[in-house]
Amino acid sequence: MYDVVIVGAGPVGLFLAGELALVGCSVLVLERDQERTSPWKALPLGMRGLNAGSVETFYRRGMLEELLKASGADGKQIGADPDAHEPPAPRDVSHFAGMRLDPADIDIAALPFRLPGPAMESIMTSLDAVGTVLVERAARLGVQILRGVPVEAVTQDGDTVVTRAGGRDYQARWLVGCDGGRSTVRELAGFDFVGTEPLFTGYAARVTFADPQKLDLGFNLTPTGMYLRTPFEGHLGMMDFDGGTFDRSQPLTREHLQTVLRRVSGTDATLTEVHLASSFTDRAMQSTTYRNGRILLAGDAAHIHSPLGGQGLNLGIGDAMNLGWKLAATIHGTAPDGLLDTYTAERHPVGAAILDWSRAQVATMNPGTNAPALRRLIHDLLDTRDGTTHVFRSTSGLSHRYDLGSDQPLVGRTAPDFRLGDGTRLGDLLREGHGVALDFSADQRLHDAAMSWKGRIRYAAGPVSNDLGFGALLIRPDGIVAWTDGHNLDPEAFRHAATRWFGDPTP
Repeated sequence: MYDVVIVGAGPVGLFLAGELALVGCSVLVLERDQERTSPWKALPLGMRGLNAGSVETFYRRGMLEELLKASGADGKQIGADPDAHEPPAPRDVSHFAGMRLDPADIDIAALPFRLPGPAMESIMTSLDAVGTVLVERAARLGVQILRGVPVEAVTQDGDTVVTRAGGRDYQARWLVGCDGGRSTVRELAGFDFVGTEPLFTGYAARVTFADPQKLDLGFNLTPTGMYLRTPFEGHLGMMDFDGGTFDRSQPLTREHLQTVLRRVSGTDATLTEVHLASSFTDRAMQSTTYRNGRILLAGDAAHIHSPLGGQGLNLGIGDAMNLGWKLAATIHGTAPDGLLDTYTAERHPVGAAILDWSRAQVATMNPGTNAPALRRLIHDLLDTRDGTTHVFRSTSGLSHRYDLGSDQPLVGRTAPDFRLGDGTRLGDLLREGHGVALDFSADQRLHDAAMSWKGRIRYAAGPVSNDLGFGALLIRPDGIVAWTDGHNLDPEAFRHAATRWFGDPTP
């Protein structure tokens, strides 16, 4: 029997599998598709943006260098000077509803608790590159992956979950559905999935244009929709505001795609060949809870929305990072009461906010008589320092704060990448998937208290180049600050916080 069966070998399932195996859980991943790679995962159709928060997550698990290499990205372009005292200005702020913003307009002073570090910027990558890095990590950690085994049934009792896939039964203590927007696990386990119906049908395709000069590069909002043409040859995206009525069970013909293209572009552009094409909608749905007994959901299985802004992959990686250590602690019997339930409590609001962010973009792009006036208003608001900063905070993945019941503004946020005097960074300390106690006091006042959780909390002490006014921090395995104190440290307050998140100390 496995500790965990994960259904779905996409980035979310693979990342979660690695998180669990990193701390000694036995994991089996079941994947419906026979092959790992496909044209849909490679560039250009598999192109994805990892925001700064996701890049930081890969860094904190020691995978950033591999990710950059697989993605063809330059590490010098995203990291900060290790000797810098102040973080650099962000180089990218993405877009809102196809309207690009100038990163020079970001108010750095309004981005709290930033310190320079190796991972501070978003990168463009592909599903293939991300999958390669995560598959190799899973293999190193002993994760077993079975492909070509679609799930057929799921049953659970008070102690185990049995998953029937490919004609066989697989028993585990827990099951996690990471099997995408049309999740079989979600359906079989009876999760409620609620939200809003679509306004558009979207298309992603690789085509041959007879006259590409008739179509401008980039996002192009028109009176009848939107089209996107990237520098990748033949890469085309479109949004047709048809109420999502296109029958997606029908094949996508060249004639249909050309009709849509001419309608949304207002040109007579001609397609001579369609090599690959798919359709999607902006249907925005979310499971009301991410846990049903011993079955959990993560990634698109828990929430779907339009791809506008590229938040789906980032949202799923955040789910996996949040869930992994909590589920592992539950399996090992060290979790305090209710720890696993904080997964839904913390991640559900994040998912709901991303769904609303997606809906707001769709509403802004929706054609109609009043659309130009609305777009001008939104553009004017975004073309301000406050507006650009707000978009960066909302999409970077670095500024979200979980409500952990503390008034201290750093608690619940991702921890700054503190650098100790010997050059060790917080990111280095988080690689093994344990919590971290950072003690900046001269007399190492928290040492004895932290040692009570040895094996679960890693203790590090010493002066740092910039302590931001803190005397100590307790950081969860997902990099979130659980507790802070000033320079007058109280070991009892630390013990209370450690017990809340890591369970009782070791006798």
